[in-house]
Amino acid sequence: MRRMLTAAAALALPLAFVGAPAVAATYEVVTPPTSVMTVGPDDVCNYTDSRPTLHVGSSGSAVRQAQCYLNQAIGADLDEDGDFGRVTQAATKDFQRCADIVVDGIIGAQTWSFLSFWANAPGAPFC
Repeated sequence: MRRMLTAAAALALPLAFVGAPAVAATYEVVTPPTSVMTVGPDDVCNYTDSRPTLHVGSSGSAVRQAQCYLNQAIGADLDEDGDFGRVTQAATKDFQRCADIVVDGIIGAQTWSFLSFWANAPGAPFC
């Protein structure tokens, strides 16, 4: 467990320098809190937290999440049916062009990152 120096348990460490009297330094050690507070807005789409690579033929809740993000980010007007077909691929390419990222019609790590950010940003849709 990593410990941080702060004001909880004091440790006195004598430090001696050549030709100088010993000096005591006090350090306090605490452990970080066990609970983590989430900061930021709630996600506008709540199908899944999974972020697999998606392409034509993919299906399931991650595709629904991506379709919801595309609808929010660029107003794609997709059915959130969980089937990654040609219409979802075309919307993905439109989004990638708009975001100025690699345009390949595949939702990988970079596209997921941009999609989740843009979909949850104030002022969406953008393109």
